Amino acid sequence: MSIEDILNARSSGKCELCEATTDLSVFDVPPGTGGSAEKCVLICTACRDQIENPSQMDAGHWRCLSDSMWTPEPAIQVIAWRMLNRLRAESWAQDLLDMLYLDDETLAWAQDVDDAPGSNDAVKYLDSNGALLEAGDTVTLIKDLTVKGASFTAKRGTAVRNISLVPDNAAQIEGRISGQQIVILTEFVKKSA
Repeated sequence: MSIEDILNARSSGKCELCEATTDLSVFDVPPGTGGSAEKCVLICTACRDQIENPSQMDAGHWRCLSDSMWTPEPAIQVIAWRMLNRLRAESWAQDLLDMLYLDDETLAWAQDVDDAPGSNDAVKYLDSNGALLEAGDTVTLIKDLTVKGASFTAKRGTAVRNISLVPDNAAQIEGRISGQQIVILTEFVKKSA
């Protein structure tokens, strides 16, 4: 019996995180799985894309963890802990994280790959005041910016909602202004409350 067959039986053919029933595949929960079903989860493409690309995070999608985090399966608990930790700026995610209990071995596994925003080895995105920026935040421009390749100037005080972070470049974020996706230097924004 293959790992995928075992996981399909365990999950009743649903994503073990959000219960989607299409585009399911086996996801090895890092670090080093050794190829066993106990170290894997069956997840949909939407969950996989957001796990592997934190800049594409849709916080609302992960409200599904309020159900799936209660599973007895350690691999699912590890993914739930990691995703809630990434989203801990959301009050609902912090509440779920506070309720989630992991035994010592499972917690050590969850912490073994610390990809949470603001962790010591992660790139830190800071606004002009030194506040930590995360994907999905709203920021305000602190000066007029000429947008290269466009026929407008982004005015001071413009709110940029649902920003995304430019991977491995702490000086840049992306956001939509006047219907156009642009790169903005973090030194020209302040985080909105």
